Amino acid sequence: MIIFMGVAGSGKSVQGKLLADEQGLPWLSTGEFLRMLISGQRRKDMQAGQLLEDKEVIALVRKIFGVVDTNNEFVLDGFPRTVAQADWLLSQVKHGQLHMTAVIHLTASKDDVRTRLLARGRVDDHEEAIAERFKEYEEGITQVLQQFRAADVKVFDINAAQTVDEVHADIVKAMNFTNDKA
Repeated sequence: MIIFMGVAGSGKSVQGKLLADEQGLPWLSTGEFLRMLISGQRRKDMQAGQLLEDKEVIALVRKIFGVVDTNNEFVLDGFPRTVAQADWLLSQVKHGQLHMTAVIHLTASKDDVRTRLLARGRVDDHEEAIAERFKEYEEGITQVLQQFRAADVKVFDINAAQTVDEVHADIVKAMNFTNDKA
């Protein structure tokens, strides 16, 4: 499993899909699944930038993993986002249920990300939700990245402020993939 992490708007989905397509891998986006499956007040909370409970997200990820052959490589976008979710994932790795190849951590400035999010025009991309996502990233994702590094998971920090092609080239180089592999 290759995990894509970074603040909302850093290009996780674009880069995850691009790598998955190029390498012929499944691309799993927890955000896409959540937007498809969550309704009512929980959906409104999500659109306001609030995180769902860890147990809800882990239950969804278990379902996703149930329909994908996790014995083969795949790209995972949007999970884990909290220390508890990372603990669960690392436990799955420790017990041989999953294999974690690497984490691609896309880095970008707040200004770059805010511009991207406002331009894409999703209903959950407004100033308050964007501020909430930055807070979540600073309080949660940075701890998750530290947790992965402490567990000797390969974490590649990639500058996401570049063009899509430049970011992709850096990911391919970090992962030692060749561009002609398909």
